Amino acid sequence: MREPEKKRSVLLLGATGLVGSQCLNLFLANDHFSKVSTLTRQPLATNPVDPQYVNHVIDFDNPESYYGKVTADIVVCALGTTIKRAGSRETFRKVDFQYALELSKAALENGAGHLLLVSAKGAAADSRFFYNRVKGELEDALAKLGYARLSIFRPSLLKGDRREFRAGEEIGNFLAGTFSCVIPSQWKPTPADRLAEAILNAAIDDRPGHRIYESGEILKGLAGRADK
Repeated sequence: MREPEKKRSVLLLGATGLVGSQCLNLFLANDHFSKVSTLTRQPLATNPVDPQYVNHVIDFDNPESYYGKVTADIVVCALGTTIKRAGSRETFRKVDFQYALELSKAALENGAGHLLLVSAKGAAADSRFFYNRVKGELEDALAKLGYARLSIFRPSLLKGDRREFRAGEEIGNFLAGTFSCVIPSQWKPTPADRLAEAILNAAIDDRPGHRIYESGEILKGLAGRADK
């Protein structure tokens, strides 16, 4: 008789963002997971009412405030900001690189086996563009940590209802919509809900190895699926 599948716990970083909030809803609604926890700087405006959910308020600049809370089988890292919101390149790098790397390292030390990262299309450590360069440097640093399972998602411009206005994304999404018939799939905007579904699928699949899912695969619903 086949033993029932062991349910796994999930730690979600970046739960207040466009993709992170979508992931939170999907993971809580899926019975593959026993517990979903989030780390935030301030209490969430609306905490999900669910017995398997817990939110920890931490100081991202003080590892001692969160080390014991970074415990889960699976880690989803959707942390991210913009240079405009951060105020400087240094602060942007702190959020998108330092925080993500330190939290992922702590989770690995506490027993996590699968890290799923929301990166960006064009991420490369040698990119001439600062944003893509930071994302690429993070990908490289995370690959060296030693996770048995590493899933990296590289969406194009994200499409969805944000709490904050991002002019670049709005213009890009408008142009993409206007010229959608001639834009290759890998360059079309990535709906946040489609990306969240791909992350969920990859977490459920949980195969060993390092994988990178490009925007075209995400858009076609192929990312994260064992049968793709």
